[in-house]
Amino acid sequence: MTNKKRVAILGSTGSIGRQALAVVGQHPEAFTAEALTAQDNAALLIEQAIAFRPNVVVIGNEAKYGEVADALQPYDVKVFAGAEAIGEVAAWSTVDVTLSALVGFAGLHPTLCALRANKPVALANKETLVAAGALVIETAMMHRTPLLPVDSEHSAIFQCLAGEQGEVEKLYLTASGGPFLHTPAAQLATVTKHEALRHPKWTMGAKITIDSATMMNKGLEVIEAHWLFGLPADRIEVLVHPHSIVHSMVQFTDGAVKAQLGVADMRLPIQYALSYPQRLPLDVARIDFAQAGTLTFLPPDRSKFPCLELAYEALRQGGNMPCAMNAANEAAVEAFLHDRIGFTDIPRLVEKAMQQTPFIATPTLADLQETDKRIRKKIEIDEKTILTTKLTINN
Repeated sequence: MTNKKRVAILGSTGSIGRQALAVVGQHPEAFTAEALTAQDNAALLIEQAIAFRPNVVVIGNEAKYGEVADALQPYDVKVFAGAEAIGEVAAWSTVDVTLSALVGFAGLHPTLCALRANKPVALANKETLVAAGALVIETAMMHRTPLLPVDSEHSAIFQCLAGEQGEVEKLYLTASGGPFLHTPAAQLATVTKHEALRHPKWTMGAKITIDSATMMNKGLEVIEAHWLFGLPADRIEVLVHPHSIVHSMVQFTDGAVKAQLGVADMRLPIQYALSYPQRLPLDVARIDFAQAGTLTFLPPDRSKFPCLELAYEALRQGGNMPCAMNAANEAAVEAFLHDRIGFTDIPRLVEKAMQQTPFIATPTLADLQETDKRIRKKIEIDEKTILTTKLTINN
């Protein structure tokens, strides 16, 4: 690569953000960190800023602005605070590519800001497409701005499609099965958050790890794949592949199937999105095919993991239903992580929220924001009912 790409990393203190900085650090000839943002982790943001010397950093929590500004004052790094500032740096004039690694619905606004400013977006925030896929794709097309997938599954499909002109018949998204693949369904009601956070293959943030345990993560990816690659729900299939070697597959109308394989390391899809259309060397482990053994694929158990079917249903209904489902899931996962509800309460709350959501066929951004807000309030009320019921039973 002849010119360095100046990268804005939104969510630099999270799992994806830290690995993105590892990629930047490995290729100083190709990348430079232009902007870094974090919500609450001021200490790590300061450490990253001192190490990578970005032009600007943003701390989302405005109460921590003074801490960050004071620490970075000797280093000639601009410091801003608040959600609006995150959107502004996503579209910063000196940024060449924006990596959106924020968690949840919060990633929507800065992603739209970057696209409107013609900044290619490397998208690791799947909730953005789940909640507002039509709006995001319309914005990207209107401004002719690339949207590059960072999720390992969508990156795999993107790589399989490179150079292809044939018609796609089906997409296969692979799933590890999470920590409860072999756990009897009857035991899921009593699993703890610590058990749910022990993913067998990937090291990820808490929210996405719980989503993997419920298989909602794969459901979100189905919706994301629909928007990225333009296929309907019945042509996007999920397969459980515990080895996490085949990251996804594309089947063409002539029956040929292409797959992307690799070790379970998120630096690979991150780097591919940042360096696209070029490939750069990367110090990840290589597959030893002689030792890999048999690669197995299984259909998911949708009765055991109902979140997957709820996501398919949200996609089939369309409109504001995926947004409602996403908001309910985010709020329910947060409640589970704070021990306010049980593991199997997550799909129950999501299903109830979807059933009670007023349907809007062609929602505006304001409609989606209102849907998100309303559903989060509803989940807060419903989780309190669950907690009260459990306390009554225990007493």
